Amino acid sequence: MDTLLLPFQFGFMQNAFYIGLMVAVPTALLSCFLVLKGWALMGDATSHAVLPGIVLAYITGIPLIVGAFAAGMVCALATGYLSDNSRVKEDTVMGVVFSGMFGLGIVLYVSVDTNVHLDHILFGNMLGVETHELWRAGLISAGVAAALLLSWRDLVLHAFDPAQAKASGLRTGWLHYGLLAAISLTIVAVLSAAGLILAIGLLIAPGAIAFLTARTFARMMIVAVIVCAFAMTLGTYLSFFLDSAPAPTIILVLTAMFVVAFLRRVMANRRARLTT
Repeated sequence: MDTLLLPFQFGFMQNAFYIGLMVAVPTALLSCFLVLKGWALMGDATSHAVLPGIVLAYITGIPLIVGAFAAGMVCALATGYLSDNSRVKEDTVMGVVFSGMFGLGIVLYVSVDTNVHLDHILFGNMLGVETHELWRAGLISAGVAAALLLSWRDLVLHAFDPAQAKASGLRTGWLHYGLLAAISLTIVAVLSAAGLILAIGLLIAPGAIAFLTARTFARMMIVAVIVCAFAMTLGTYLSFFLDSAPAPTIILVLTAMFVVAFLRRVMANRRARLTT
C-alpha cells in the first residue's frame, strides 16, 4: 500500500496532480466545442503559433503569458482574415499560418541566449511546476471554464447554425472571437502541464471521446471533464512508476480511452444493425 501511495508523498508530484486537474476542466470543455465545430486544426495552429510570442516576450522582458496570448490571437485573426479574403480554404490557411509562426519561433529561439529549455516549452514540465504557475493556471482555468459554462448554449447555436444565431440577436462576432480567445488563454494555462505540441491532444481527445459516448451536448461536456481529469490523474500517476514524462503518458491514456470508446461504438452499431 505504501508503494501505491508513494507518488502522492512528493511535493513535485502533488503540484503535477494539481495543475493537471486545473487545466483538465477548460481543455475538456473547449474540446467539446472544437470537435463540434470541426476546429481541431485551429487548436493545433494556435498551440504552435504561440512560440514566437513566448520568445519575443522573453526578449523584451514582458510576461510570457502576454506574448503567448498575443501570438495566439494574431494567428487566429490572421487565419480568419486570409480565409475571408482569398479563395484558399480555412484549413489550408491555418496550416500555412501556424507552420510559419512556429518556424519563426524556432528561429527566434536559437538566435537568443536563454536559460529557458525549449523541451519544456514544447513538451511541458509538470514535475517542475512552481507555485506561481499553479496560481496562473488556476486563475486562467477558472475564468475560461466560467465563461464557457455561462455561454455554452449560445456557442452551441452558433456552432450548429451561425445564420440562426445571428437572426436570434446573438453577437456572433463576439462568440467567434471569444472562443478563439479562450483557446489562446487555455493554451497559456496548459504550457506548464503539456507544452505546445501535446496541448492539441488535451484540446481534442476528451471531446472526441465524449462525442462517441454521450447523446446530448450537456452530457458531452460532463463526460469530457471526467475523462480529462481521469486521464490527467492516471497518466501522472503511471509516469512515476514508468519513469516517463507525465504529459506524453497522459496523451497515451487519452488515446487508449478513445480507442476503447470507438470500439464500443462500432460494436453497438453492429448489434443495432443485426437486430433490425
